Amino acid sequence: MSDMTGADLVDLDLSADTKEAAARALAERMAARGRVTDLEGFLADVAAREAQLPTGLDGGIGIPHCRSEHVTAPTLAFGRSARGIDFGAADGPADLVFLIAAPAGADDAHLTILSSLARQLMNAEFTDALRAVADPARAAALIRGEEPAAGDEDSAERASADGEDSVAAPAAASAVAATAPATGEPQPSAAPEPPFRIVAVTSCPTGIAHTYMAAESLENAAREAGVEIVVETQGSAGFERLEPEVIAAADGVILAHDVPVREKDRFAGKPTVDTGVKVAVNRPGELIGEVRAKAARGEATAGGAAGSAGTAAATPVERGGEPGEGYGAKLRKWLMSGVSYMVPFVAAGGLLIALGFAIGGYEIDKAPSVTDHFAWAQADSWAALFFQIGGVAFAFLVPVLAGYIAYGMADRPGLVPGFVGGSIALTVNAGFLGGLAAGLISGAVVLAVQRVRIPKALRGIMPVVVIPLISAAVVGFLMFVVIGKPIASAQEAMTDWLDGLSGANAVLLGALLGLMMCFDLGGPVNKVAYTFATAGIAVSDPSDSAMKIMAAVMAAGMVPPLAMALATTVRARLFNAAERENGKAAWVLGASFISEGAIPFAAADPLAVIPSSMVGGAVTGALSMAFDATLRAPHGGIFVVPLIGNPLLYLVAVAAGVCVTTALVIVLKGLRKQARDSVTRDPGDADPSTRTPGAKQPVSA
Repeated sequence: MSDMTGADLVDLDLSADTKEAAARALAERMAARGRVTDLEGFLADVAAREAQLPTGLDGGIGIPHCRSEHVTAPTLAFGRSARGIDFGAADGPADLVFLIAAPAGADDAHLTILSSLARQLMNAEFTDALRAVADPARAAALIRGEEPAAGDEDSAERASADGEDSVAAPAAASAVAATAPATGEPQPSAAPEPPFRIVAVTSCPTGIAHTYMAAESLENAAREAGVEIVVETQGSAGFERLEPEVIAAADGVILAHDVPVREKDRFAGKPTVDTGVKVAVNRPGELIGEVRAKAARGEATAGGAAGSAGTAAATPVERGGEPGEGYGAKLRKWLMSGVSYMVPFVAAGGLLIALGFAIGGYEIDKAPSVTDHFAWAQADSWAALFFQIGGVAFAFLVPVLAGYIAYGMADRPGLVPGFVGGSIALTVNAGFLGGLAAGLISGAVVLAVQRVRIPKALRGIMPVVVIPLISAAVVGFLMFVVIGKPIASAQEAMTDWLDGLSGANAVLLGALLGLMMCFDLGGPVNKVAYTFATAGIAVSDPSDSAMKIMAAVMAAGMVPPLAMALATTVRARLFNAAERENGKAAWVLGASFISEGAIPFAAADPLAVIPSSMVGGAVTGALSMAFDATLRAPHGGIFVVPLIGNPLLYLVAVAAGVCVTTALVIVLKGLRKQARDSVTRDPGDADPSTRTPGAKQPVSA
């Protein structure tokens, strides 16, 4: 590890006030050493990783890190702050900051060393020594493991082997225990009862820091609790699968992850705690206590389907939320699960319907079924075919929405009642509101059934027979008899209200939808606005107001990426090389109505990009409504302009929003650049040319 850090990469008096400034100060040291080729591009990658999950840890530690194409070799820079810097940890600011940079194609050996450091951060002696050290060279030696902290020899040895030694003993014990009879009968006093056995998996988006810190934290807590644990770290350097006999012998499972667990079905049928990786870092003892309590109650996850491929489905919601997460956050995740699976049906069905109208005119909806009449050489027959296929795809929208909301809540057992409830919502004309209710009710019913303690002999048929039967019956009763008609009345009232919108009210609604579309660029708020619009046109004969709303939503969603593309063209010096390259792709993404094309820019400079995008989106949404532009297709961008009512004015609305956003971004980024240059300039140095190139300049107070 001697080549990964050194005294020149240590700042024992880090004066930064924010995590962005701290990352910049440490990254400048990396750039001065030649380890970072594009400072702004690297910082954009750090910001993008930070946006996925805060990197603050309990105990005053911040570990901003990323894999980046702008890094030449794995590098670590360390900073110590007297005032503390907020990295999002629950217990407050961090005074120890480790910036970890790994190349996009870092080799396993380097990543293993970085993971060893991550484990060391869980050692109190190690962090105490870093807080007390006064010499940068000694701090670098501590980080490299050349000068172990007092009482840390054992921990350092474990870290240098990437935790293998600390895991080997429990693994061997568990393997031996797996061969012992599990009869539950008292054992002779010469053979004491084996300890509680746990297997765990840890993983994070980059697989460099949190993955291994969570493993070390769980292992330390297990030793204190007197239980055996074997941890599988699914990190950047790959992972070594737990032996099947070790899993079979385990009494419980802990899955601490922020990306899907690979081969998750291996742990089916055992008491399982499924949570985020930071929870394992900060509260490992609680997780161990929780899995022991589940084992005592006899709770177990449903078994995998026979003949499964051995990999878990990659759903946006694999769990009902992390411990301590509020109901609102869980509800948002559940709803987003349904919406994310519904959107492809919306896009495919809507575009096919729009294509049918484009070829056959707006009377094509009255054409006979193509099963009765189809002429290969007639355009109208093809138009009717496209229209009718699109209509069939649209018929799946509500069932898919309900089914995958239930899936987000209760995993696969929620699919049957969810789809049944969504289909009933269509039958009773409850529409999307009925689908939302059916999905939430289905997930709740399945979770309630799973909480019932049942004999072990019946557990095998629960996910195949019992849960689908009971949950479908309960959800069907509620949707048909209890809540279906009231929801249908509410849906009809909302449709009537939309039909009555005109003038200033319609313009204000367009501005609001534009703000929502540009707030999080494809995130939950964006999807709420998009779902609201598509719900209006997902009928055989949508109203004029519904088509106006759809037009406004799509126009606003095109603004952010197109504006970023234009800004990188007219003011290229305000953007780094990576952003300028992303700007070229943003032209196509924006024109195709893919708002996510602006995410790299928002991650790098959210205070400039997001407010500017919202203003431009609001302008476009309002103008689109004012121009009475209409759209029957739910997707397509400029490629469906021929299907838009008042297409020229519609393009004017999009262009106006793009210009507004571009102008605001250029102004805000220009002001921020001026402020940054004035802060980093050395006021006592009259001749800037005498500075050492790449050296970190002192920051004025």
